[in-house]
Amino acid sequence: MRARAMIADRVSAGRLLAGKLGHLRGHDPLILALPRGGVPVAYEIARALDAELDLMMVRKLGAPGNPEYAIGAVVDGDDPQIVLNEHAIDIIAPGTDYLQREMGRQLVELERRRSAYMGKRRKPRIAGRTVVIVDDGIATGSTITAAIRGARKAGAERIILAVPVAPPDAVRALADLCDEIVVLETPAAFGSVGQHYGDFSETSDAEVVRLMESARASRPRSP
Repeated sequence: MRARAMIADRVSAGRLLAGKLGHLRGHDPLILALPRGGVPVAYEIARALDAELDLMMVRKLGAPGNPEYAIGAVVDGDDPQIVLNEHAIDIIAPGTDYLQREMGRQLVELERRRSAYMGKRRKPRIAGRTVVIVDDGIATGSTITAAIRGARKAGAERIILAVPVAPPDAVRALADLCDEIVVLETPAAFGSVGQHYGDFSETSDAEVVRLMESARASRPRSP
């Protein structure tokens, strides 16, 4: 039997999270959504806080001959950051040339995806700001970990993680990386992110574009 859904949908989740982040209103936080599922959640937060909304995209660096095995990640931003998994690097020993090629390949893909979602809009400034990293949930935490580390390397003054649902062990593991974590639900019997939503329909590329354009139009002073 399917467990009772704790969260209605991403829009509802975003509004509930916004209610827990009201202390940020008036302090110019930067809301960074992990596409695609994190965008509807982050949109509601940004709207409630009258805050700048942008995307934070992460691409993993695949191992030689096994692209699904992550040896690090590239994190999008005004100053793209490389986050390496030193343990995996020690085991795989991919070599400097391979790493440079893989980094270059993933940076190109990040730029392609950003252009598709954001057009020519310039990347936001992260250094010296409070950033709120938002997704629609956490399973393993690997993508969020890379995003947090990337934001830290980019000079974020304060990092807040806001997600609707996450397993307790992932929240504990991420606690030392963030300044604050806001989570609506931390079910012990986790399973998958989607099982805790009433509606976990896929967020389309078109929906991402629509929400980002709407967020920008509502804040004409944003660059």
